[in-house]
Amino acid sequence: MAFTNLLVVVAVAFLAPLAVRLAPALRVPSPVLEIVAGIVLGPSVLGWVDTDVPVQVLALIGLAFLLFLAGLEIDVHRLRGRPLRLALTGFVLSFAVAVGAGAALGAGGLTTAPLLVAIVLCATSLGLVVPVLKDAGEISGGTGQLIVAAASIADFGAVILLSLFFSEESSGLGAKLLLLVGLVVVAALAVLALMRAERNARAMRVLSMLADTTAQIRVRFSVVLLVAFVALAQGLGFEAILGAFLAGAALRLIDPGAAVTHPQTEVKLNAIGYGFVIPVFFVASGIAFDARALFASTAGLVQVPVFLAALFVVRALPAVVYRRALGTRRTVAAGFLQATSLPFIVAATMIGERLGALSPASGAALIAAGLISVLVFPAVALAVLRGGAGGTGPVPEPRAAADAASGPGVTPTQGSGASGRRPSP
Repeated sequence: MAFTNLLVVVAVAFLAPLAVRLAPALRVPSPVLEIVAGIVLGPSVLGWVDTDVPVQVLALIGLAFLLFLAGLEIDVHRLRGRPLRLALTGFVLSFAVAVGAGAALGAGGLTTAPLLVAIVLCATSLGLVVPVLKDAGEISGGTGQLIVAAASIADFGAVILLSLFFSEESSGLGAKLLLLVGLVVVAALAVLALMRAERNARAMRVLSMLADTTAQIRVRFSVVLLVAFVALAQGLGFEAILGAFLAGAALRLIDPGAAVTHPQTEVKLNAIGYGFVIPVFFVASGIAFDARALFASTAGLVQVPVFLAALFVVRALPAVVYRRALGTRRTVAAGFLQATSLPFIVAATMIGERLGALSPASGAALIAAGLISVLVFPAVALAVLRGGAGGTGPVPEPRAAADAASGPGVTPTQGSGASGRRPSP
């Protein structure tokens, strides 16, 4: 087992955020640069690096950590009342539009997996949206809360739909629904048991004593929870991303005040994720990107703008239901932010290609569309918010969209979570 390929991958992961920061003209989010670097260095272009066993294992762990931290973003205490109703209405409308778009793409010969494409188009990258809202001074207002709720529902809904319709479990939809309910019940019971254990004063004292020693007990517990949920999901025939996402959401439920009582735990989890394994996943995704299949025919290239337009229509159009609550300008900004998606697209296309439901050309076109959405849509949303920012707080320059999407470690205000505390992919 050699580590040469892994050395190149981690070197790219180290240099990407430096390039974003040191090159003022380079307004590219770090994950985008990592994927592009992987494409250039991989078999599609230069052929200098490949995904061998060490890279594959760490990339898989990185994907699990990415979804784990995304689940950790879901604050169920914010998902209530009118924002929740509007967000659910928007997602239902979005999925209906997505199914129609997928059927149209299938009828036009642009995809052989219309349902998979529809599910991919439904997702919003919560981890990319939240930092933009934070930097725009909107995260705590009505606009920010509604957009965060909508992105949370979209993230959760897309993961559930992908697990139901595209997993290695060969049973029917009814059986999968029963298994999914069983998985959620087990997760709920685990949460209740752990919440009860947390009320044990002696156990809490022991945890506090070991939290910042070499034991790092809270970090170890988080890793155990992540691996347990992933193993359980895979054991039931679902994709690992479902278990990872549920683990993050469960951890947030178990200890909703973690950012106040022991904030260093979140910092440490983000350090493991964004400092190590998640960048490996993004670079490895670029290495696996089949640029040759994309450029092999005109049809492959045509798919990129078509998928980008479909992504915008599916996620931005349903934002019209927010107009009465937000007004026209903020509704437009919400639409562009909702149409921002990349991590889920990368994960879903990898699963689709592995199951044979998606061709390499279509997978590459979907990822390319996601890359463009991350580059363009947040900047447009910021420009719209800046145009009507009077009295709403500071709105940054368009470059903030790239910085915010670059992950943690850029500035104190960038990469924070739904409550303004947690970095995101």
